[in-house]
Amino acid sequence: MASPVPAPQDADPYADRRVYPRVPVALPALLQAGGQRFPVLLLDLSPGGAKLNCPASVATGTTVMLDCGTLGRQAVVRWQNGEVMGICFESELDPRDVSALMERSKALEALLKGRE
Repeated sequence: MASPVPAPQDADPYADRRVYPRVPVALPALLQAGGQRFPVLLLDLSPGGAKLNCPASVATGTTVMLDCGTLGRQAVVRWQNGEVMGICFESELDPRDVSALMERSKALEALLKGRE
């Protein structure tokens, strides 16, 4: 008798279990934590959270404010691995806000390519 095939979530203990898919972006932003402001780069985004490149070390569980210029949102640091950080927004982004940030990222990328 063959052994049962493990369910995908059993085969990969780190399987992605996010509610929303993340979309890649490349946008400069500011992260405020503990009374300090740090320049960060948004790497990906969803209505529920974001992944950032952040040079500062911020403890898991810390409440932060992410400022993307057109959007400010309170969030909680869920994890940090080196300079890469995952945050969870305290209130979800509207899908239109996510789309607007994606378009801004594409426009910035096009602008930078035009300067090369």
